[in-house]
Amino acid sequence: MKYFFGFLLLYSNVYGQTNVSWSHGGIIRGDTTQKSIALIFSADADGEGVPFIDSVLHSENIKGSFFFTGNYLTNPENKMWIESLINHGNYISTHSYGHLLYCDWANRDSLLVTQETFNSDMDKSFAILKQFDILKSKASYFLPPYEWYNDTISTWARQAGLQVIEFTPGTYSNADYTTPDMGKKYLSSNTIFNRILHFESAHKSGLNGFFLLVHAGSSPLRTDKFYWKLPALLKVLKSKGYRFFRVDELIEGKRIGNEY
Repeated sequence: MKYFFGFLLLYSNVYGQTNVSWSHGGIIRGDTTQKSIALIFSADADGEGVPFIDSVLHSENIKGSFFFTGNYLTNPENKMWIESLINHGNYISTHSYGHLLYCDWANRDSLLVTQETFNSDMDKSFAILKQFDILKSKASYFLPPYEWYNDTISTWARQAGLQVIEFTPGTYSNADYTTPDMGKKYLSSNTIFNRILHFESAHKSGLNGFFLLVHAGSSPLRTDKFYWKLPALLKVLKSKGYRFFRVDELIEGKRIGNEY
């Protein structure tokens, strides 16, 4: 009963939507017939890029969607940047409180947390978000930590009044956390930039309805921060006719003035 009304509100907003793509119970893409993109950003302990990203989006009159862990939200040095993102109309929600790994990397169906742990972690997240006047009913789209989840996590999320979202695969923008010591796994920012544009040109639907992920911080070992490429990327995508919306707008088909 604790989460029942949140579930009903979420159901009325999401279910019945036929223009979104799903994977393991998470929404991974919006309407592929529309040249609309949701820029999504996540941050855990490393979130040094938030001030720069906030400045770029604000100057471009674009609203993004930001997902923060407890490590980021409880750091007093980040308070002014969170408030700035809110004041600029961005979407703010949780990336979990403790940045938990929910399921095994090699065996996705193998859970590493219990439902009790999941719910407790979510409750802690939204207790912190409430201090910024962000209620779960206004922040029900949730990006899992490590961007890794399974069908059970999606079910638990729905029961808690949340809906899992995930970045749209294919561009490798999510590899902007990698560091040179990772060898072949490492992708430079130029490589990621070019892969995004190659995907856009190589597919009939381009980046339509994309949830394009950029990490708002990365290890100090990565000096080549991809978020520095954001102004150039926005310039190119705008020239191709793309418009940018918050993730809730893109999913629910609402337009409340957040396009450039």
